Amino acid sequence: MKNTLRFFVAVILIVNIPSCSSAQFLKKVSKTLNSGTSGGFTENEAAEGIKEALIKGTGEGVSIVSAVDGYFGNPEIKIPFPPDAKAVESRLRAVGLGNQVDKAVLSINRAAEDAASEAKPIFVSAITGMSIRDAIGIVRGENNAATQYLRKTTSVELKTKFQPVIKNSLDKVDATKYWTELINTYNKIPLVQKMNPDLAVYVTDQAIAGLFVMIAKEELKIRKDPVARTTELLKKVFGN
Repeated sequence: MKNTLRFFVAVILIVNIPSCSSAQFLKKVSKTLNSGTSGGFTENEAAEGIKEALIKGTGEGVSIVSAVDGYFGNPEIKIPFPPDAKAVESRLRAVGLGNQVDKAVLSINRAAEDAASEAKPIFVSAITGMSIRDAIGIVRGENNAATQYLRKTTSVELKTKFQPVIKNSLDKVDATKYWTELINTYNKIPLVQKMNPDLAVYVTDQAIAGLFVMIAKEELKIRKDPVARTTELLKKVFGN
């Protein structure tokens, strides 16, 4: 346990290296490891501090995507017309129905924004259930280690939770109506292959993918400036 605690303290100091010079940093690590002290916090406090940082970061990520234009206004995660229906989009635009296609795209992004808030309690549950070993692994890992951990532990639940909400949201924002009208119009065009992709499944998958893009961005912010973005507990853990 002592070795684990010493290693964990060293990792925390490494994360906080921008706050001191290289010489100060090396001296601090050496002193901490040799003394076996925890710098004023326990192993449990260290893990809890990291959890607080992740809860804050994921909460902000969810808030960003669940706001109006959270998806639609962000080119990086905006949900386009389904790729397997590109032929539909091209043909409809060619016959002067581009405005209706644009309405459909807007409505599916609105549905994703409407459903995104469902992610917050799922993330909180995964983070609070994180072990000390998981927390250490995240601090030691790549810049998206926490995002990958959450993707692994929450994706199935997110999909289960998102899909019915998105289905309802698609109806609420008239996406289903626009989609049905467009597909019916397309299917009436002579010699085209009839199609009707599952819109709810597509939007669910795209919404979750976009959400993790934003969570990764929030994680990077935490790693770059942990003290400024967290509560008193994490200031104690990550601070000098």
